[in-house]
Amino acid sequence: MKHILNRLSALRHLIPSLSLTFVGVVLLSLGVAYLFIHAYRTIEGLPEVVWWLTLQFLPRLWRGVLLMTVGLLVLAGGIWQLSGVVVIPRPSQLLADQELVLGYDQAQRPRRIVVISGGAGMLVLSALSDQVDRMTCIVPITDPVEYYYRASGLLNQPNVYYAAPTPMPLEVIAELDDGTLIDVRHIHLQTELAPRRVQRLHLNQTDLPPLTRVAVEALRDADAIVLGPGSLFESILPNFLLTEFAEAVQHSTAKKIFICNLMTEPGRTTGFRVADHIRAIKDYAGITPDYVLVNAQRIDPETTRIYAAANQTPVYLDPGDYEELTTLPGDTHGRRGVIIEGSMVIEADLAAAVIQYTTSLDNPQQSRAVRVLRHDGQKLAAALLELLRRV
Repeated sequence: MKHILNRLSALRHLIPSLSLTFVGVVLLSLGVAYLFIHAYRTIEGLPEVVWWLTLQFLPRLWRGVLLMTVGLLVLAGGIWQLSGVVVIPRPSQLLADQELVLGYDQAQRPRRIVVISGGAGMLVLSALSDQVDRMTCIVPITDPVEYYYRASGLLNQPNVYYAAPTPMPLEVIAELDDGTLIDVRHIHLQTELAPRRVQRLHLNQTDLPPLTRVAVEALRDADAIVLGPGSLFESILPNFLLTEFAEAVQHSTAKKIFICNLMTEPGRTTGFRVADHIRAIKDYAGITPDYVLVNAQRIDPETTRIYAAANQTPVYLDPGDYEELTTLPGDTHGRRGVIIEGSMVIEADLAAAVIQYTTSLDNPQQSRAVRVLRHDGQKLAAALLELLRRV
């Protein structure tokens, strides 16, 4: 019932026009009916088929009931088809002699999106929430879902639902390339680990709880599953340590889209290229993303130096990883993507530079402004919607 009401609500801007049209159709029908009555009473020798078409074999009351029933069914069918088109009022800034033609079929609209990421990534994708019927954010197994519910109350995001993959948070241990074992959430707290990278993830318990019903249903019914943006080893891959979760994603018919990080992560993905990110997803999730979105914006030298001091480098495409060039689906302009590790990789402008104020525990009163690079929510939402309309 909620789905039906949501779809019909697209007609709210057409109610006055539809009402006027309905009155006109009724008056036209009455006029036609009077003409039939006049012809039937005054013209002799009418063909027998007219007797059948005018339902003369039924009492007048039943004729009226039958015609009204059929008419209502046809009218309901027409309204339902009309509701398949999103109706948007014309912007007030258009001049009187200008026209705005919109053609947006809801059948082509991604209705159900599942996002697998951490809190920061879900916040970035909040601009996507009002463009879909439902956006289910499956939180990392290491995080309690209560944090996200509180955040959603502050942001008042429409159509956003949060789901925990397991009833209780689980501890994920990262084994680094030097043999260090550490909680994956604590790597960034130890600066001496910045040059390292994660070699393997594993759960710190063997008695694993079952996957929650909400997570299973969201993955099963999704039109698209978006991995990221977010920390590869902390926010995205841990959920795939649950065999049931990995199998649910593998069996889903949804398009799988990975949003690649802008920069490498100290102690986690040091030295990673785009291909390394895709290989990690294949290793843990058992899937090859259908599409990978990579930031095409080049970073200015000053910002690059700031990140280099923190042992971070931009994640760009490496021509040595190219397997083949391919045309994007549905593209009439000949735009091309590249195939890397079996995934179609697409470059787009996805980032924005922002000023972030930081402080230290040693001197909380003193802060400094730092120019950092972040995924831009509007750009990312536009790129995802454009991609999903093509596939």
